[in-house]
Amino acid sequence: MDIFGTILWPIKWVVELILVAWHWVLTNVGLDPAAGLTWVLSIVGLTVVVRAALIPIFVRQIKNQRRMLEVAPQLKKIQEKYKGKKDQFSREAMSRETMELYKKTGTNPLSSCLPLLLQMPIFFSLFQVLNGAQSGKAGVGPLNETLAQQFGNASLFGIAPLHQSFQGALNANPQQTAVMIIAATMVVLMTGSQFLTQLQIVSKNMSPETKASPQFKQQRILLYLLPFVFLFSGFAFPLGVMFYWLTSNIWTMAQQFLVIRNMPTPGSDAAKAREARLARKGKLINEEGAVVLTVNESDVPKKTTQRVQPVSKTRAKKQTGK
Repeated sequence: MDIFGTILWPIKWVVELILVAWHWVLTNVGLDPAAGLTWVLSIVGLTVVVRAALIPIFVRQIKNQRRMLEVAPQLKKIQEKYKGKKDQFSREAMSRETMELYKKTGTNPLSSCLPLLLQMPIFFSLFQVLNGAQSGKAGVGPLNETLAQQFGNASLFGIAPLHQSFQGALNANPQQTAVMIIAATMVVLMTGSQFLTQLQIVSKNMSPETKASPQFKQQRILLYLLPFVFLFSGFAFPLGVMFYWLTSNIWTMAQQFLVIRNMPTPGSDAAKAREARLARKGKLINEEGAVVLTVNESDVPKKTTQRVQPVSKTRAKKQTGK
């Protein structure tokens, strides 16, 4: 086993465990254990478990992005301070001050890539599990030889093997038209969902300051380049892996929609839309970012009556001297 395989071994074991667990549940509710639909639903279940486990990391990513926006003016001051200075001493000083600012504010510019980086080993592990199952080879964990053979021989609707890719179906003799149609449809859906996810970020969830920065122009370029990456690379992956990829993209799109609606970037169009929605409900956002109820002057009573405590007869006699 090589180093890459050694690193992926525990991840593959967990992937197989979740996959087999979902297959067991679906089989016990009456689905055919060897059917392609059963294994596709198992892959969808695997995706849901993985993405749900990454929610805390995603929330941390959102909070870190908020901090990055807060420290952006300070970063700009550091860059302006060393603008035009290309000597080694100035570069080291700028790098040192930048790292001190990150440490002081608790920000990390690489945290936005963390959810994607954590998913890549899972993606490659599932890819290897599928490739092994294609030849009926048992996995490293709960995916025994019987289940591996079922997985490797499973076909969606009986016409599209899950281990087959668009490229493999195109080179097969005879060509597997059903696989090519399903694969092409999934590639279009994956590309479209990825594009919509990035589009709603760029168009709604960026502040005017961010839109005026050079990074925004780069992100706009990536908005149109990334779909082509998915478009061409998706034809080489098996259908089983593509189902994981498509489900993950749909999850990301829905998750991003909820975040932009409920936790928008301050100053962005989405933030203004949220403030307008809250205002219609009689609510506003305070300086700490919390939602509070507004109080109208007409709702406050003009006169208040003070409740008088009852006085006992003995105390009354003492006060009157009787």
